[in-house]
Amino acid sequence: MTTFVGIAVLPAPRTKLKVALLCMFWGEAFYLFASLEPPIKQDDTLSNLSDETSTLFNCPSIPHNLVGPVPVVLSAPHFPEIENMHQNLTMGGHGQPVHCRARHKVAIIVPYREREEHLRIFLRNIHGFLSKQQLDYTIFVVEQVPWERTFNRGKLMNIGFVEVLKMGYWPCFIFHDVDLLPENDHNLYVCANQPKHMAVAIDKYQYKLYHTTYFGGITALTLEQMVKMNGFSNEYWGWGGEDNDMYKRVHLAGYAIHRDSTEIARYKMIKHDHDEGNPINKCRYQLLRQTKRRWRIDGLSDMAYSLVSTTRNRLFTSITVELHEEQSRERLRRLGFARFC
Repeated sequence: MTTFVGIAVLPAPRTKLKVALLCMFWGEAFYLFASLEPPIKQDDTLSNLSDETSTLFNCPSIPHNLVGPVPVVLSAPHFPEIENMHQNLTMGGHGQPVHCRARHKVAIIVPYREREEHLRIFLRNIHGFLSKQQLDYTIFVVEQVPWERTFNRGKLMNIGFVEVLKMGYWPCFIFHDVDLLPENDHNLYVCANQPKHMAVAIDKYQYKLYHTTYFGGITALTLEQMVKMNGFSNEYWGWGGEDNDMYKRVHLAGYAIHRDSTEIARYKMIKHDHDEGNPINKCRYQLLRQTKRRWRIDGLSDMAYSLVSTTRNRLFTSITVELHEEQSRERLRRLGFARFC
């Protein structure tokens, strides 16, 4: 089933912003609406209260059990073993605190293809990490098929955003590479008043910011920020470019980037060989030169993909999609981009 998606921001009273996602299934159109409450300022963080109705008191703004540096476990147990480690989860990879009401509701979106060992390591580490932060969260793994096609990280994240909103309201989205593991539990997995770059200090780069225009690895965006930036570009096939493109979109949409310190926003990268299905994108520089001209028409406003399946298991919700690579590349060539695009 092929999905065509456009997005529009509709006027509304000052207290709320209405967002409509226009989806077309076989020519039948419908809208998905989400209401954005005005941000609650608190240390540059949005206190997005969970939708869950409860008589419990709100959890503390900063959980009391956070300790700072935490060990990262690089072994990869099988999925049933990981489920036994995290028995508090409900179907779909959903976790929330038991003794208080979560202040933040977060969708974790993981673009993915054929890295099961990395996924198992990631799930083993991240569920305990997020649980300590007393979040109302769900992990969504967006998988590209068929595997032999060229990987498109940006489009997978856009699709994750759209498909997750079909399942319910989420005020905060964290787009998370599967090979990055947090090393400090004061690195709060919540959104900020500005687009938040979370993968600030990675061991591969000696725990320094990779470069000043780097906005990749892990980013936290509110629903409003994601819409205003028109999401990620859909046109970066292969490795490189989509994070630099998103850096430009942040500023073109009138935002500034929020980053925590390198002592807090620290990550270990799981070592791996280069993925043959993720070759260096030879077209990335040509695309980056066109970001300012194309960012409003390339992204959430113009998407085509096929939803293959959505499956909920104990550790995560799996969203499997086909991206229509050849149609996308052919359109770029018709627009005057190089033949290798």
